[in-house]
Amino acid sequence: MTEAQRRAVAELAPYAPLLTGLGDRFAERGHELSLVGGPVRDALLGRLSTRSGAAAADLDFTTDARPGDVLAMLEGFAESTWDVGIRFGTVGARIHGREVEITTYRAEEYDPESRKPSVDFGHSLEGDLHRRDFTINAMAIRLPELTFVDLYEGQADLDRGLIRTPGTAHDSFMDDPLRMMRAARFSAQLGFAVADDVVEAMARQAERLTIVSAERIREELMKIVMSPDPRRGLTLLVDTGLADHVIPELPLLRLEEDEHHHHKDVYEHTLTVLEQAMVLEDAHEPTSGPDPALRLAALLHDIGKPRTRRFESDGRVSFHHHEVVGARMTRKRMQALRFSNEMTDDVSRLVELHLRFHGYGTGEWTDSAVRRYVRDAGPLLPRLHKLTRADSTTRNRRRAVALQRSYDSLEKRIAELAQEEELASVRPDLDGRAIMGILGIPPGPVVGEAYQFLLDLRLDRGPMEPALAEEALRSWWAARA
Repeated sequence: MTEAQRRAVAELAPYAPLLTGLGDRFAERGHELSLVGGPVRDALLGRLSTRSGAAAADLDFTTDARPGDVLAMLEGFAESTWDVGIRFGTVGARIHGREVEITTYRAEEYDPESRKPSVDFGHSLEGDLHRRDFTINAMAIRLPELTFVDLYEGQADLDRGLIRTPGTAHDSFMDDPLRMMRAARFSAQLGFAVADDVVEAMARQAERLTIVSAERIREELMKIVMSPDPRRGLTLLVDTGLADHVIPELPLLRLEEDEHHHHKDVYEHTLTVLEQAMVLEDAHEPTSGPDPALRLAALLHDIGKPRTRRFESDGRVSFHHHEVVGARMTRKRMQALRFSNEMTDDVSRLVELHLRFHGYGTGEWTDSAVRRYVRDAGPLLPRLHKLTRADSTTRNRRRAVALQRSYDSLEKRIAELAQEEELASVRPDLDGRAIMGILGIPPGPVVGEAYQFLLDLRLDRGPMEPALAEEALRSWWAARA
């Protein structure tokens, strides 16, 4: 056993009762069982103990036993089992408080016109490992004896930081086109390079990604966006043409000159904004940790620029209202990728608002404008603060400092007004019931018009005494009549 393998066994120590107990159970009944895939890779990298969330409990096994036999062997041993993936050969179970998946050896491939794999059960661990996506995921530990199986130099590829396929990359991606996105994802998550033949195959077969469901593509895209180095993964998607079938708005930014920062194109600016937003997740209060809505907004905030580019008579390039166009494009793209309505609403709104601060200038906003800024952002205000700060990417040090100080000033004014007026929940000084009583009108659209008038008045002037609000309402009503 190598030193790396000994470290991996030490990483697996907290799982030892489960591994040996399950391995013994299968062996006693004449079946093979191996820990495989991500848990083996992460144990060898020393990352298994740092897994968080649901991934902390996930263990993947492979076996020669058929699903029905697996269920029988788990009876009386697992706390619970489920067979949601049984037609693909996978049985889920909770054992010793941990969720595990046990999958029968298999060989699967996609029909060229199908989004779903056809599954044939295999007969050997070796055959099962050969069909896996990358060498670093094609290692196994036989149970219960804890024997390492590494047929495709996965450990060597871990050591040199390389994403490579067990067989030819062409065949691997023909079997499952989503593996092309997984190559970009593992590169972004682990900081690994991608083998040249893998990159070439990704570029040649990028269009095959169109047979994969939007939900699976979205999941891999978000794993890239939420990784420690999303730039690495996104750049690979763009360079190979995969992005054309995932988020085609991104590569279109490469040739667009940014109106504020002539030294870089909008594509480079976008990746920089994403990285700066990641820093601000924990560097600016309130801290949040990795924030999917913030990161998506940073990635998409300028996608409206290609459609709004205009060449002005003075030689400058303008992108007027690109934030409004970009918000619509963001919504359309996120809906196509089957994001939730809530996430789509939040990210689209952030894109729409990301330029609002630039009207603040050197601090001449009225209190009314500050109130409207807070009200329009609503619960997204902390994210909007971070997105706006991240969007300042100028190399001009003096300008960068001035922008940050200006935003410091805006945040200070927001805090001061919030103390005085409860900005987060600004409402008119009269509610709907009072409006109906004063004007003598029944419920209906006119009450909504009056409510909006009073809300605008509240935003413009700040809190008012009820008597003054009533006077203003009656004047509005008289003018309307």
